[in-house]
Amino acid sequence: MTKPPTVDVKLMLRERVDVFMRAGEIAPALEQAAVACVGALRAGGTLWTCGNGGSAAEAQHFAAELVGRYKREREALRAVCLSDNIATLTSVSNDYEFVDVFARQVRGMAKAGDVLLAFSTSGNSENVLRAAEAARKNGVTVIGLTGASGGKLAAACDIAIRVPGQDTPLIQEVHLAVVHVLCDLIEAAFASAPGGR
Repeated sequence: MTKPPTVDVKLMLRERVDVFMRAGEIAPALEQAAVACVGALRAGGTLWTCGNGGSAAEAQHFAAELVGRYKREREALRAVCLSDNIATLTSVSNDYEFVDVFARQVRGMAKAGDVLLAFSTSGNSENVLRAAEAARKNGVTVIGLTGASGGKLAAACDIAIRVPGQDTPLIQEVHLAVVHVLCDLIEAAFASAPGGR
């Protein structure tokens, strides 16, 4: 019987701790992002999210926590994940190109004053970049969640939250923490107001 490859579990965990320890440097951008999201929601706007693969799951998670509830009782908040509608994704991919699956939705639904949270660990996902460009043309504030390099997305957004890491899984793990912190900050703003607004 072949012996499985040796994996240094402690090293893997230390790598994660290291990235999280350095993630404190993204706090100012995270606070800016929360202010932008709260401002958009208070003005009757919508928070849109998008990403591919694991990043699509992060985007979906963010929207779900706001429409539902993160920790506090309050009214539902307007948040939509652009990868949730499979009919839209497949029709746009079939009739146009997959690189337009998010941008076309942004052009059709997002309006000035809204916010787009664009997740891309590399910062170079073409369909996410196109969504960011379409959003900015529509007067939508773009918050980019990337890895350390920021890729092209860092230059295409208004607020860049760049996780200090290069490894995709580690970046995604910190993105989950970012999602939870953002939800906490946004929810606190609405749960503390009379009537949850």
